[in-house]
Amino acid sequence: MRNAKKFLSLIMAVLMILSIFTLTSCSENNTKDPVPTPTADNSEKKPEKVRVITLAGPTGMGMAKLIDDNTNKKTSYNYEFNIASAPDQVSPEVIKGNFDIACVPVNLASVLFNKTEGKIKVMGVNTLGVLYMLENGNTINSVSDLKNKTIYATGQGSNPEYVLRYILEKNNIDPDKDVKIEFLAEHAELATKLKTNAVAIGMLPEPQVTVATMGDSQTRIALDLTEEWNKVSDYKLIQGCIIVRNEFAEKHPTAVKGFLAEYKNSVDYVNNNIEEASQLIEKAGIVPKAAIAKKAIPNCNICLITGDEMKNSVKQMLDVLHKANPASVGGKLPTDEFYY
Repeated sequence: MRNAKKFLSLIMAVLMILSIFTLTSCSENNTKDPVPTPTADNSEKKPEKVRVITLAGPTGMGMAKLIDDNTNKKTSYNYEFNIASAPDQVSPEVIKGNFDIACVPVNLASVLFNKTEGKIKVMGVNTLGVLYMLENGNTINSVSDLKNKTIYATGQGSNPEYVLRYILEKNNIDPDKDVKIEFLAEHAELATKLKTNAVAIGMLPEPQVTVATMGDSQTRIALDLTEEWNKVSDYKLIQGCIIVRNEFAEKHPTAVKGFLAEYKNSVDYVNNNIEEASQLIEKAGIVPKAAIAKKAIPNCNICLITGDEMKNSVKQMLDVLHKANPASVGGKLPTDEFYY
């Protein structure tokens, strides 16, 4: 009996020692630095500069504060900004790899993905609907009122044309039979024709809408085409987005996240400080006059949408464009590798 008690005491002592050793080991493991993730590794170097190109107008307006902060050295990275006046100025530069990040129409992003064989990704939506139907008169108060009318427009073969056709079709209007659509090459030309009452009905994007309706113009906004889109569609009208070169994103993932954070702050500033933002937009050359930018900002639906919401919205928008004309998205819909 005495031997049994000694044996039991010995077992209890051994278990206590093992318990103390285990607790000590766990405590030591918890105080060690965690295994670094690839994005936290010291091997990721900060880029000397981040090359960004954007279009003038709504696609670039949300970037105005970021451009100003960069000029005043208040940004986390050294950005090099370029403002292009037309998409055809952006495409060759992106294809050549001359820019790391670009703000472009959503269909152009798909075209560039196909042309570069998947060397770019879309990482955010930055502009929703900016299209409006204008009229000199008071006959157009609903989409159905457009039937048997002549509509002047810009953007043939791109987003504006297919958005218009989609809205007409969803309202039981055949765009090839029930209306006549006359396309002009330049927004400015159509804005002038509307302002001078040379045409009665025209579809334009902001900020040309503001140009056509400012001053003593009798032109009015007859229809907000974003609202009309929302009436017949379950998903957002997407017009502008942000793309990034795969090589840059893989080499500098922290810089990409940093850009998106700073861009989001810039978008919020522009939407919430219209007076000050309009001055920055003029200063950056995104819109020629602050007065135009000031009036246009509320109609431009400037935003930053990322993640799954971005992916789903862009997918659905590209599907509409592809069905309207496969060439508008580069001949085929992008694969899932397109989405950041």
